[in-house]
Amino acid sequence: MLFNSQALILGLLPLALAGWYLAPTRVARQVWVVLASLVFYAFWDLRFVPVLVGLTLLNWLVARAHAGNPRGWWADLGIAMNLGVLGWVKYANFVADNVAWILGGRHEQWNIILPLGVSFYVFQKVSYLIDLKRGQAKTYRLSDFFLFVTFFPQLVAGPLVRHNEVIWQFALDPRRPEMAENLARGFVLFTIGLVKKVAIADTVAPVADAIFGRAAGVEALGAGDAWLGTLAYTLQIYFDFSGYSDMALGLAMMFGLRLPANFDAPYRSASIREFWRRWHMTLSRFLRDYLYVPMGGNRAGAARQAVNVIVTMLLGGLWHGAAWTFVAWGGLHGIALAVNGAWARAGLRMPWVLGWALTMLFVMVGWVLFRAPDFATAARMLGTMAGGPWTGGAFAMDTTQTVALLGGCVAAVFGPASQTFALERLRAMPWVGATAGVVLFLMLLLIGGRVPNEFIYFQF
Repeated sequence: MLFNSQALILGLLPLALAGWYLAPTRVARQVWVVLASLVFYAFWDLRFVPVLVGLTLLNWLVARAHAGNPRGWWADLGIAMNLGVLGWVKYANFVADNVAWILGGRHEQWNIILPLGVSFYVFQKVSYLIDLKRGQAKTYRLSDFFLFVTFFPQLVAGPLVRHNEVIWQFALDPRRPEMAENLARGFVLFTIGLVKKVAIADTVAPVADAIFGRAAGVEALGAGDAWLGTLAYTLQIYFDFSGYSDMALGLAMMFGLRLPANFDAPYRSASIREFWRRWHMTLSRFLRDYLYVPMGGNRAGAARQAVNVIVTMLLGGLWHGAAWTFVAWGGLHGIALAVNGAWARAGLRMPWVLGWALTMLFVMVGWVLFRAPDFATAARMLGTMAGGPWTGGAFAMDTTQTVALLGGCVAAVFGPASQTFALERLRAMPWVGATAGVVLFLMLLLIGGRVPNEFIYFQF
């Protein structure tokens, strides 16, 4: 079930909220929302549900066993179990393909089901078990742990929520004095995210798809089209994923729960380090706290720091998908972060506008690798952008796509961060709620006239 679907907005969400606020006890409301979350997940494929439920129960049992023997190997076993499941369902065919290629053979793809959102909820469990092993987490009651993992707003594409950020909130009475404000602010933030997804990301997506499709099919492609396709995808992935994050945070706020922010206007960044402090922030800190810092971080000199950040980003790229293009994308960003770190240590500076322009150029080049299905397509796109003929196979956008592209550029660079605007700056006034209601109604009409598009990060 998609956030940008009438089934969720008009069906599951009202029922889940009603049960949450009307349930007589804490456990009852938790069980109600866990069941609603499993229904949400089952809409994709019923076969996904046993993996999610089974892995969640096993992790809870591992945590309980660790509590009985903190010096034992239960936490290590649980971490290995989670990574083993993720490695099998997501990377088994990738590894087998590469082994077969090295040996000069060909691998017939195994029919492995990739559960939706498995990368997110596995990382969530891994972070919990690592914290448990470090003595920074406690064991939780079963209903708390199940709701922590399965809570549908963050289940399939994040943000990567940590146990100590949300589980304590489950004990709060949802009918507390700020209930109306939580519902209103959450509703506004959800609507902002819906506009990002439906009005911008889904509108410019056909432009990116068509141009990258031409590059993959070795059709006529001019530099103007290549840059247009890259810009369209740059906007698509940002408004698609940040729109999802806004909707997730908005939904959680409607339940009276605060999830961590995931985006902070990243396309205003004037360096690649700043970009990663603003883009997919919960993944960035996961990589920092559970990979980069344990490898030594910046404690062992500049050269080791550069190696640590490059390795971290290579693994971050691989997390995004079982393809060498993702690994290359991660490595490219790792090298850029290492260079940026050396630049900062040398005390060098550049004008903000120049730093922003170079950062955006680099990010857009990286998105070509991220979006292209293979290196040949990426090379064709980048080669055309760098020196190909400016014209050739010109792509004609319609008026709606042009408005979405231009409006997206302005909003991404000059607009406020959605979470800050809706959850902190927005003042409670009747016209705000009325406007949000009208916008949501218009988005529902737009959704009804289209086949809903999945969110890009659902594939990861």
